[in-house]
Amino acid sequence: MERKQGFFSALKEEVVRGLSPRKSRGRSPARSRSPMTGLIRRMKGHHMAIPEMLIARSGSLRPMEALSPLREGPDQGSGDTKVEGGWAHWMKRNPSVSGGSSAAACKHSDLRLLLGVLGAPLAPVHIKANEPLPHLSIKDTPIETSSAQYILQQYIAASGGLKVQNSIHNAYAMGKLRMLASDIETPDKVIKNRSSSRAVESGGFVLWQMNPDMWYVELALGGSKVHAGSNGKLVWRHTPWLGVHAAKGPVRPLRRALQGLDPRTTACMFANARCIGEKKINGEDCFILKLCADPSTLKARSEGPAEMIRHVLFGYFSQKTGLLVVLEDSHLTRIQSNGGDAVYWETTINSYLDDYRPIEGVMIAHSGRSVVTLFRFGETAMSHSKTRMEEAWTIEEVAFNIPGLSMDCFIPPAELRLGSVSEACELPHGVMTKTMGSAMAAPAAYQAKVARLNRSYDNSGNDITWQSDGMHV
Repeated sequence: MERKQGFFSALKEEVVRGLSPRKSRGRSPARSRSPMTGLIRRMKGHHMAIPEMLIARSGSLRPMEALSPLREGPDQGSGDTKVEGGWAHWMKRNPSVSGGSSAAACKHSDLRLLLGVLGAPLAPVHIKANEPLPHLSIKDTPIETSSAQYILQQYIAASGGLKVQNSIHNAYAMGKLRMLASDIETPDKVIKNRSSSRAVESGGFVLWQMNPDMWYVELALGGSKVHAGSNGKLVWRHTPWLGVHAAKGPVRPLRRALQGLDPRTTACMFANARCIGEKKINGEDCFILKLCADPSTLKARSEGPAEMIRHVLFGYFSQKTGLLVVLEDSHLTRIQSNGGDAVYWETTINSYLDDYRPIEGVMIAHSGRSVVTLFRFGETAMSHSKTRMEEAWTIEEVAFNIPGLSMDCFIPPAELRLGSVSEACELPHGVMTKTMGSAMAAPAAYQAKVARLNRSYDNSGNDITWQSDGMHV
């Protein structure tokens, strides 16, 4: 009997340690193993049931569905096999691969674009999640600001209440997703669904959060992984093509957490927003809150020839339920060349949240979809292009206040570069090089176009256009 009790005690310790994101990350992300793999292997020799874990969660924590180890790209090992510069240099040094089918090259390009734009995008501004939310104030307060505060009070109440949300010290979420890059528009033609339904990539993600301002996400898609995290002082990312690097600008929340997974952080994000009007979304009346990144944040996120001009976040809150139903994110980047010409990239992400269900008193959106438009213009009047990307996700498990989760689980990787990389590096491959060598544009015309874009975001929410169709899968 003593031996049996000792086995269950050891098993409980293994479960708690296995939940740590630090265990799942490992020293080398390309060769990381699932935290539950070793436990399951050792359990094969015992004919005993696994005891129920004492944590609040949605569904059941199924070890066999953990993300499996995936290839991160070309081998980055030691010796002659070490490759510098990621995919581009590797393709040049392997003519047999670069001379392969155009369909395979197109798929790799789509995968990089999907992971770069949708893998781990950040919110526009830095917030302090541990600070109290502003109290509702009407006196000496603009009507736009006081209305936004009232809407946030309703949102907090609808999401479970501030008392319940303040009792959450850490959280875990696991979900499945599908992504698709399609609808490439050029001045000459529109190419819809380049590889038909076979272009859909399936994968999953795991997200860990801890107060204050710490998070870690691991997203696997189409045979590759993206890792990103924050220890409260810096944000880092690991992609197959850039390796490990620090993100430019201040520490900001993960946008994926704002998509119905973290009501407390979402409320803090819109604490300084303005109410700009109302709009009907899918037959439901919604209030619109608008938040703009300040000039100092935009400057900190700019680097070299890449300048962040604008980053705006819109939140659409249902007048009936008080919950967030749509999150629109738009930012504009200018890449300047030596000759004075520039290319502009406008990235717009519309996320639709659905299937709200209570988990330990907190309303969590268990499904949703995002539609991304990547619009490029500049150089010549006939050089614009538009790329459409789509994502659909479902949340499989959610848990709060995980025992054993500590600050050590959010330590950045040891191989983190000292330098940082701007968000322009996630744009389609070759954009920076092509822009630096171009000398064709008349920048004054595009300065006027950028001004018109900025004015359009200062108008009411009725001027905002939406894509209402679903995922083409």
